[in-house]
Amino acid sequence: MATKHQVIFYPVGNGDTTQIILDNGKRVLFDFRHKECAEEESTPEIDLKATLKKDLEEADRDSFDVVAFTHADNDHIQGSTDFFWLEHAKRYHGEGRIKIDELWVPAAMLLEEATQDQQSEEFVLLRQEARHRLLEGKGILVFSKPQALADWLEPKLKDRGEALSARDHLFVDAGTLVPGFTLVQDNAEFFCHSPFIEHCDDGDIIRNSAALVFNVRLQADGLTYDYLEVGDAEYCDLERIVDITKYHRNDDRLAWDLFNIPHHCSYRALSDEKGDEETTPCEKVAELLMMGKPDSYIVSCSLPVPDTKEAYERIQPPHVQARKTYEKYLKKVDGRSFLVTMEEPNGYKPQPIVFNVAAAGITWEKSAASLGSAAIVASSPSRAGA
Repeated sequence: MATKHQVIFYPVGNGDTTQIILDNGKRVLFDFRHKECAEEESTPEIDLKATLKKDLEEADRDSFDVVAFTHADNDHIQGSTDFFWLEHAKRYHGEGRIKIDELWVPAAMLLEEATQDQQSEEFVLLRQEARHRLLEGKGILVFSKPQALADWLEPKLKDRGEALSARDHLFVDAGTLVPGFTLVQDNAEFFCHSPFIEHCDDGDIIRNSAALVFNVRLQADGLTYDYLEVGDAEYCDLERIVDITKYHRNDDRLAWDLFNIPHHCSYRALSDEKGDEETTPCEKVAELLMMGKPDSYIVSCSLPVPDTKEAYERIQPPHVQARKTYEKYLKKVDGRSFLVTMEEPNGYKPQPIVFNVAAAGITWEKSAASLGSAAIVASSPSRAGA
């Protein structure tokens, strides 16, 4: 039987939630952003809780194989502590809560101190959950092991009478494959681009710089396709990723058929200057954009990005100047489409953007609402295996 994976982007406003459903049924969820107002029919954002629960029920499941929080910003974790079963306290158990078989978090999430902002309570709960799982030695992978985290962990392991190396298998370094997934067993593998140890050991933790960034390689009947899953990285972070990846001769991990662009189409993911009409990307980011394969797609997990006078003056993302740049480079590599989660099929009631990944290529499965009937737009694997 032919292999088929899915990558699904959910319209949650200026925020991220993406799910990868592998051909073998494994489910990997990146980030979770549920707005309570989305439970009302009048709002454009999707009711994420209801959508994911229905999806899992239809699959006869009550858990995700992996839930990865790229970082702890509110637009990537909002509503998560009401939705998921948290192992560290019984008050967060209960019927209807969705279980996490394995939690993926950056080291920064275990080290950050709580702040007095609106997201602090949920962040603290997720930090407690990550620390609990790490101490228990199961159900978690932590990305990078800075000295600050080792200093926190080692005395606790001593108190438990365990070797200081007892949790080493739960840490994943940048530039390596994530254990638990292989092309042989799953037709999928996850290559960690970031975070680097320096993101937590050089002083204050900057969430965006210390966030998870992956190359997800999906294989279908011997052909491979690459998905770049990027959190809220800025241009300087991407420059570092490009430099280090090329230094280690892992250039193929920069190529992409599908690119979840950083920071909700912010110009800051391209350069330190927005530009008047469009953003001029810095050299290394331009190089990354040129790594797009023919028939590729770019997705912006953001509010609509209209080409209006007001949009050019907008301070917060999304930025129309950035959109024009992404579209320009997508054209250069003979890509397919630049898609915005809160625009498809319209801005009034957007639906999840679904991509099928199979031997025939990456296909964008357009919703019935966009064409009046169900349709699929296919891209041929012009550079399959690249």
